[in-house]
Amino acid sequence: MATRYEGTIHAPQFPEGLEWFNTESPLTLTDLGGRLVILHFWTYC
Repeated sequence: MATRYEGTIHAPQFPEGLEWFNTESPLTLTDLGGRLVILHFWTYC
């Protein structure tokens, strides 16, 4: 049985001043539009 989701949820913009790795400049949601994006978060425990 398929699950159906209705409506749209918009992702929040990235906060200003983040440190970006492996990019020439900070990214925006407009830059990423129409692409599959995987964000990798890690912590030092």
